[in-house]
Amino acid sequence: MTSIGGVEMVDWNLAVATATRLVRPGPEVTRDEARAVVAELRRHAKASEEHVRAFTRMMPEGTEAEDTPVLVVDRAGWVKANVAGFRELLRPLLDKMQERRGSSPGGAVLGAVGGKVTGVELGMLLSFLASRVLGQYETFAPTSRDLPGSERGGGRLLLVAPNVVHVERELDVDPHDFRLWVCLHEETHRTQFTAVHWLRDHLEGEIQSFLDQTEVDPMTILERLREAAQSLSGARDEDDENGRSIVELVQTPAQREILGRLTAVMSLLEGHADFVMDGVGPDVVASVAEIREKFQKRRASGASRLDQALRKLLGLDAKLRQYRDGERFVRAVVEEVGMDGFNRVWTSPNTLPTKAEIAKPADWIARVHRKAEG
Repeated sequence: MTSIGGVEMVDWNLAVATATRLVRPGPEVTRDEARAVVAELRRHAKASEEHVRAFTRMMPEGTEAEDTPVLVVDRAGWVKANVAGFRELLRPLLDKMQERRGSSPGGAVLGAVGGKVTGVELGMLLSFLASRVLGQYETFAPTSRDLPGSERGGGRLLLVAPNVVHVERELDVDPHDFRLWVCLHEETHRTQFTAVHWLRDHLEGEIQSFLDQTEVDPMTILERLREAAQSLSGARDEDDENGRSIVELVQTPAQREILGRLTAVMSLLEGHADFVMDGVGPDVVASVAEIREKFQKRRASGASRLDQALRKLLGLDAKLRQYRDGERFVRAVVEEVGMDGFNRVWTSPNTLPTKAEIAKPADWIARVHRKAEG
């Protein structure tokens, strides 16, 4: 369903091949060191379950936590997992673009350019991201036999071992503490989705509604993808301040509303994970204060102008704001009404904070707590 005139709109296999060819190999480690890192990340992921559940007072329902595997992967493994997820999430949008091919000049151009060019460009972007992600709870993992632990579909926790080693060396922090600290963040995400039974379906429904509303000309999407890929090769002017992020391909009022809700829930999830990793940290991570200080500086400083331009184009600058704003929201609510009071946020989609409430936690407290008390 994702081909135009017999030509696939996105050559997903080529995207994987391109990304794995271009991605940097990661820090140098011996085989024994690599095995030790993998083993330790697995132990920390397991230990993090109890720490996170005790701190958050959130318990997975049934056997859901046991059904979500923990996978320690290299950068190529992360690419394969995410291409599979992108393919599933973007299917409705690609189908819609296919339907418009006959009436849209952009669709004709996309068909002429073919999926191979798009696959190469997507692969370039994935190679950039694959060297930066420390871990990820993959919420929408499709059923696949290409990656262990994904035969059943559903969520899975990915820890990218070479990236963890790279950052712990860059920050010059205790590696054992840092690995546990990362696992606490990612385990919080797994707990969120296994303890809140409706969360995955709600988030997927919002994303699909957003894609269903999309009326972007296919050529516009291709141009934005090419701009991002050209940033990697240096062909795009780093001083261009007019470039817009891929996320900003929003036209309708309905889409803006959906994007506002998605921004709020992602801010909540990321901020909650940051709050938990720091809350648990002092008891189990001896050097947590040093790690947080150095990690925050690393987040804030970014890298080269080229790296910053690409972050803007991909909307990654918005993700950094989500960590900051979401953590402030969670901290303010917990200070006011306690952890159990904060956990009312997981009652239903109606108790999730709005984008405005993320910025003003007192408004959420007034809506959810005082209304109920009244």
